[in-house]
Amino acid sequence: MTKKLAFKPLGDRVVVKPSLASAEKKLASGIIIPESANKEKLFTGTVVAVGDGKRTESGERFPLEVTVGDNVVFKKPWDEPLKVDGVEYYVLSESDISLIQL
Repeated sequence: MTKKLAFKPLGDRVVVKPSLASAEKKLASGIIIPESANKEKLFTGTVVAVGDGKRTESGERFPLEVTVGDNVVFKKPWDEPLKVDGVEYYVLSESDISLIQL
């Protein structure tokens, strides 16, 4: 179970906890390939917090398609991960998410 975060993203921002499979890989030979070796790689993770949605020009909220608990696929963002209690999270725009896993 994921611990509830003490903050909420704004607008169309989404907080994603990357899955362990997204991190570095260790080959059977013992060679470790860091996650930075392939910058175009897609990552998977779980949405742990979402904003209220982007505002339209008329001031209404445009709701997000992702919800807390969704498993998503995303490209590694340029920003460094946010670390809370030793756990890494990425703060993404919803448009940075490629797929929702069903």
